[in-house]
Amino acid sequence: MARQNESRKILVTVIVGTRPEAIKMAPIVHELMGRSDAFSVTLVNTAQHREMVDQVFSAYGIKADVDLDLMEENQSLATILAKGAGALDVVFSTNKADIVLVEGDTSTVFVASLIAFYHRIDVGHVEAGLRSHDRYRPFPEEINRKITSVVASIHFAPTEWARGNLLREGCPAEAIFVTGNPVVDSLLKALRSHHEFQRPLNAIDYDANRVILVTAHRRENHGKPLANICEAILEIAERNDDVIFVYPVHPNPNVQTVVTELLGNRDRIYLVDPVEYVPFVYLMKAAYLILTDSGGMQEEAPTLKTPVLVLREKTERPEAVEAGTARVVGTDRARIVDEVYRLLKNREEYEAMVTEENPFGDGRSAQRIADILQERYS
Repeated sequence: MARQNESRKILVTVIVGTRPEAIKMAPIVHELMGRSDAFSVTLVNTAQHREMVDQVFSAYGIKADVDLDLMEENQSLATILAKGAGALDVVFSTNKADIVLVEGDTSTVFVASLIAFYHRIDVGHVEAGLRSHDRYRPFPEEINRKITSVVASIHFAPTEWARGNLLREGCPAEAIFVTGNPVVDSLLKALRSHHEFQRPLNAIDYDANRVILVTAHRRENHGKPLANICEAILEIAERNDDVIFVYPVHPNPNVQTVVTELLGNRDRIYLVDPVEYVPFVYLMKAAYLILTDSGGMQEEAPTLKTPVLVLREKTERPEAVEAGTARVVGTDRARIVDEVYRLLKNREEYEAMVTEENPFGDGRSAQRIADILQERYS
């Protein structure tokens, strides 16, 4: 917590709760802490995701000042909001910040923004302005981020497209800053780090096989959509001897049960626990192709020159599609199989998805955000 003799500094409370938030906020926390003459930082972890957040913090050598330990097995959205609201009310009552920084679109972001507003604390929204324009895709993220935009005082938009969304919704232009996405900052740092695959990933011959990396866990894909994805994976694996699937399986029981039942103990399909961030970056880099319903991987893959097929009906990151690095393929089994085969069999199609530039940033987003905060709050 900030001490009395630090009151002349800009008091920043940073809220994280999930692995994607930790990945994108860690470079900002690192940058702010490096300017200790200007900022006093309090890092709060709601622990909406437990182990996966801790992994990212460890990679950056940072530690939460406040750990709310909210995670429960198979918790509902209402449980997260109720527990988070009460715990954050105490945090903001005892920690009088100048600004609260949140990132993205999770339940942690929504509740932290709202409770900060109740305490009349400014909210800075990192990765602001993303929109799918469908309230149920992704669910509940689309509504979480729209509500956060209403509450926020400063919007750190990753791209001009995101800025345009905010302007159309009535956010004042002087409160919107295009900074790039700090996920690229984290990615470039990870690529400068040592990595070593652990078992069973170290047993894969990445030169002799085409590795397809899979992540699928979003709530709107629970049930039949996830089963369709798994059936597509199984069909492709059975028909292609040189293709290996690696699927780090999310700990949510709604994901674990379906994936294990359909893909467990199958040849050339590796179901593994969530991989720590630095090795995961190298896994994305080593992959021939990524199948994912993740948002962050759509932003990371262009730098790694790895094509992405998006396992969702809509994306709030059309910049990746426009750049040619991603295609939205949904969760229909037959379409997934067809799109994967197209990239396995047609080298020109594949090469067309490999780009030299990342539309989401250049690795200097954290610096820009810190500069803006220092200028506005000094």
